[in-house]
Amino acid sequence: MKIQIINGPNLNLLGKREPEIYGSETFEDYFEHLQKRFPQVDLHYFQSNVEGELINKIHEVGFSFDAILLNAGGYTHTSVAISDAISGVTTPTLEVHISNIYKREEFRHKSIISKSCIGMISGLGLKGYELGVTYFLHTPEL
Repeated sequence: MKIQIINGPNLNLLGKREPEIYGSETFEDYFEHLQKRFPQVDLHYFQSNVEGELINKIHEVGFSFDAILLNAGGYTHTSVAISDAISGVTTPTLEVHISNIYKREEFRHKSIISKSCIGMISGLGLKGYELGVTYFLHTPEL
């Protein structure tokens, strides 16, 4: 199984940015944990603060990978273009958020990309990515 993890804007600051919300671990360190936890999965990681680069990555892997775990960061609430990119590819995409978006500012309560994703994991910290990988491993019919 081949899974692409895509993180959006400001997620390169994990481990430094608002540790009370996002924790103190960098995503790169957590990604190593995921690779050790799931040696049978070909995991790939990409992060960008640029909306177009996220769309390009979705297009690049959206017909050849088995799954995408996408944390679009702030673009979750604003990007019709990312939602359209997800809808335009055949690879199933699971939306992931480290924080519980419904316990935060009201503008974060609406996800524009959710309608294009197969589901959402929100508020379980970095563990949400692990749960996403597990979901795809146990749902091969997608």
